[in-house]
Amino acid sequence: MSKNQTRKPLEIKISTVVAIAALISETDHAALSAALEQITGGTPDYFEDEFTLLDFGSALPPPVPGSIDWPKLIALFKSHRLNPVAVRNAPAGLEEEIRGQGLSIDTMAPVRAPEPQVAPVKPAEPVAAKAPPQPAPAPIAQSVPTMIIDTPVRGGQRIYARGGDLVLMAVVNAGAEVIADGSIHVYAPLRGRALAGASGNAQARIFSLSMEAELISIAGVYRTFDDGLPKNLLNKPAQVSLINDKLDMKAIGAK
Repeated sequence: MSKNQTRKPLEIKISTVVAIAALISETDHAALSAALEQITGGTPDYFEDEFTLLDFGSALPPPVPGSIDWPKLIALFKSHRLNPVAVRNAPAGLEEEIRGQGLSIDTMAPVRAPEPQVAPVKPAEPVAAKAPPQPAPAPIAQSVPTMIIDTPVRGGQRIYARGGDLVLMAVVNAGAEVIADGSIHVYAPLRGRALAGASGNAQARIFSLSMEAELISIAGVYRTFDDGLPKNLLNKPAQVSLINDKLDMKAIGAK
């Protein structure tokens, strides 16, 4: 008889998967191959088998059914160690052939803060003596959830602050991954991977009291440090922001 009769054969839990988005503006195989060669500089291990979203949101004109050689397109990305798993902004009429290649249809849109709701103010009815006008009710401030982690983040561990900021009070070790839809604050050494603005928030930032990161990303724009960080930032308090679609790193307090 089994000693553990309460063990379930299957459990489903929420998990966060970070994927690279490949913004495809045209479907010509030669042009895409040349673009990937330019991005990687011919380095075979530039990417490390990351999950990849094929985003056709900027393709003009949008592809029509039968116009894309999906096996050839998927093989091209895999040859650069990018693994397509889904299509974002799928062109109309292509859903069936996309799913036929084992790809999912991604419908995620950037998360935006809800607009403050203000109750309408009815005009006062005429009376003999009017009361002083009352100001309209002020909008109620929307609270942003914050996740606080007090313990070190081990290598291989992943933490995701969905819908808000992430605050870490202990070291983020090499091989660990910390993710937030908002900003990431590390009041300790940041030695792993930090991905802020994961839902598309380009205003998010990354802060660390000791910048030693392997990878940083804001709203999908990322940078690795295979050759090490700049000497003026290594092991020093630093912040990262996204300016004109480029990551800007500078010492905290610097202008």
